[in-house]
Amino acid sequence: MTIRGKISRTHCENWTRKRQDYLEWPEYFMSVAFLSAQRSKDPNSQVGACIVNQENKIVGIGYNGMPNGCDDDLLPWSRAAEDKLDTKYPYVCHAELNAIMNKNSADVKGCSMYVALFPCNECAKLIIQAGIKDVIYLSDKYHDTPEMKASRTLLAMAGVTYRQFKPKRNQIVIDFSSIGHVGVSGVSTEELPSQ
Repeated sequence: MTIRGKISRTHCENWTRKRQDYLEWPEYFMSVAFLSAQRSKDPNSQVGACIVNQENKIVGIGYNGMPNGCDDDLLPWSRAAEDKLDTKYPYVCHAELNAIMNKNSADVKGCSMYVALFPCNECAKLIIQAGIKDVIYLSDKYHDTPEMKASRTLLAMAGVTYRQFKPKRNQIVIDFSSIGHVGVSGVSTEELPSQ
């Protein structure tokens, strides 16, 4: 019996039209940044960044964490302490830095960066020096701090545009059981021809 014999006409007709609820490029890239953030061991702030070239190809991903070769069990993760050396701030690498350092192309000049938080002044310097032309951020919760004011000044002076990401949906669910199991259509993927 053929596949068409097993599946109703309605199901076949649905397969001839593309899905309407697919992720558009901006949602996809910000989702990659958020997924990357899940790698962070920081108990307070998990931030991810995703660098994308003009062809909508991801060329770098990063998240906030301690430098390579530095045992993150021996370094502090605290946000506040009497001595600043007992906080995470002198040690942690931001997501933007890691995304630039983890690039998989010759350079990131002319690329866009998707990041959960508006970049601080130190990250703004790296973004400018790397030649990134555009920053898309979700949250600007530290907007009025001196670091963010300096960041906006530097980005504007260097001609790096920045804009806030406005999500079309509040959450994206990753369901690892969706492949090889009965899908939304009610048809098991085992009944379909292999790709």
